[in-house]
Amino acid sequence: MLQAFTRNYQDNSTDAGFQFTFYCDVCNDGYKSSFIESETYKKKKASRLFGQSASVIGSAIGGAVGRAGNTASQSSNVLSERFENKTPEWHKEHENAFVKAQNEAKEHFHRCPSCNQYSCDQCWNEDATLCTKCAPRTEVYVAKVHADATRRNIDEAGKDAKVWEGKIESKTTMCPTCGKPAGSGKFCNNCGANLELKTCPKCGAKNAQSVRFCNNCGENLQQTSAPAGKCSACGQANPPGTKFCGGCGNKLS
Repeated sequence: MLQAFTRNYQDNSTDAGFQFTFYCDVCNDGYKSSFIESETYKKKKASRLFGQSASVIGSAIGGAVGRAGNTASQSSNVLSERFENKTPEWHKEHENAFVKAQNEAKEHFHRCPSCNQYSCDQCWNEDATLCTKCAPRTEVYVAKVHADATRRNIDEAGKDAKVWEGKIESKTTMCPTCGKPAGSGKFCNNCGANLELKTCPKCGAKNAQSVRFCNNCGENLQQTSAPAGKCSACGQANPPGTKFCGGCGNKLS
């Protein structure tokens, strides 16, 4: 079983040659080693005239690759199944190629003295000589803390922000006459019925047009539709429930 210096690696080797991907222990980005052609395969290809029909995976030059997925594995069972039919010569080449690949990949990794993990160049804090997991870069960490604080301040300010300054009034939303949405005006948008709240003649409380009795004192509000009371002194008509005449001040019976 091959033992890599990083925690995760992927063996991309085939009959045609050898190539390996080593993954950063911090971010899981990978570095793929240069492809090494198998001498055993070359001899086999020449003897059987395979020509160029063989499939070669990987590129001739190694380099950085994407993040590690579930394909990265160190399972000896999986690798043994893949390479169980290979010749002893091929296995010897495989081991030697793995050593060369590791030496090549190590040039692009750093071992953190704090956590003992291997990090790629992007995850290495040169100033602290530690991986960014143990010692985040100052400017990056400051920017992150600043952004977090900004979000918190905005959230806190949003709780007390005044976003509407309209006047809150009690309005009849459904017309009591036609039963349709009435709008926000004094008269129904559909039939023109009066939507202003009725004033109780006894206590002065405001009531909806459809209310028959005052919701504050229980006074019968239907009296407002009755004929007005006539003053015996000046003859002025006054609303029912009025105690004194609005024209002359005479006390009404």
